[in-house]
Amino acid sequence: MKIRLLMLGKTRRPEMSAALSDYVKRIGRACAIEITEVRDGEAALEKLDADRAATALLLDAAGKTYDSATFAKWLGEQRDRGTRELIFVCGDADGFPKTLRERIKQSISLGSMTYSHELARVMLAEQIYRAFAILSGSPYPK
Repeated sequence: MKIRLLMLGKTRRPEMSAALSDYVKRIGRACAIEITEVRDGEAALEKLDADRAATALLLDAAGKTYDSATFAKWLGEQRDRGTRELIFVCGDADGFPKTLRERIKQSISLGSMTYSHELARVMLAEQIYRAFAILSGSPYPK
């Protein structure tokens, strides 16, 4: 399985970029992962349309919430059922355009609080890493 973080806009703050890169490197030991930054929602739609076989999810405050163990179980189920690629679409400071919301029906949430888009990206990457650590029995999640 491959994971792609499709991000509207850039992660500009160096400390957020460094933390994101660290988690991506860690995730890379468990599965293939790629970060794709695009300028806007239309460019994101083009990327999604180029790979219709992938499962796409919005990172959205109104999405489904998981605790870490349940998210790990869900991720493991996706992997075990042969999902080829999961695309987590992360918005920018303006959120998502209507066209992107209409195209992607599934969404997940990091919780009901609001986070900056840069911090939310890091938190998503950490939760993906944590999920793979849980699945492998690593002591990291404790």
